[in-house]
Amino acid sequence: MLIVSVFKSRWLKGVFGEFLVNRLLSKLPESDYTLIKDVTLPTSDGTTQVDHIVVSKYGIFVVETKNMKGWIFGSARQKQWTQKIYRHSSKFQNPLHQNYKHIKALETLLGCSEEHLHSVIVFIGDSTFKTEMPPNVTYARGSIRYIQQFNDVVFSDNDYARLTESINRLKLKRGVITDLKHRKHVKEVVTSKASSNQCPRCGSEMVLRETKRGENIGKQFWGCSTFPKCRAVKQFN
Repeated sequence: MLIVSVFKSRWLKGVFGEFLVNRLLSKLPESDYTLIKDVTLPTSDGTTQVDHIVVSKYGIFVVETKNMKGWIFGSARQKQWTQKIYRHSSKFQNPLHQNYKHIKALETLLGCSEEHLHSVIVFIGDSTFKTEMPPNVTYARGSIRYIQQFNDVVFSDNDYARLTESINRLKLKRGVITDLKHRKHVKEVVTSKASSNQCPRCGSEMVLRETKRGENIGKQFWGCSTFPKCRAVKQFN
């Protein structure tokens, strides 16, 4: 049971998903594209983690990976999207909005125009889009086609080299300390949200919890701090 729980964990699913997308993006011609993976960047309020960045003369592509199954419903403007597995539905943050923070961080750090920064959302796993998605939301192999459709040169050879070097220089060194700093920042954000997050039923403080079993194992949600006296829950955005 322990092994099954580990392999179903959200963390491991994320790592496996990033590995698959990394292998796919590595097939882009090295003469025209540079792949930089697992990038932690400094921001004004802490750090932000980017799954993959593809730098080219045709633009910079910021790739967010989603390893999910089931039916996926969403649109570009919706704050939350829906995942449906059989009769169970759950909400998750619009990945386009999530990736927008990465885009803005790179825009600030590189001094690069936002029009040359492209958000790409890649879904892997046994998932099916049940609503029409924007062209930059795609399954794994579709990400290559989407990236390669940009064929107008927007960066000179010197700019291409400079931007690649800048990202490698600006990214925080990979390791335990960087990971801990990022986790601390995420925890501070969660704590800040929790401080103004009251139980809709009894008014007590809501605390962040994690599903321990079933199809939604590893997913986070807000639960009343007085549980089991009060069993109110709220979606975690």
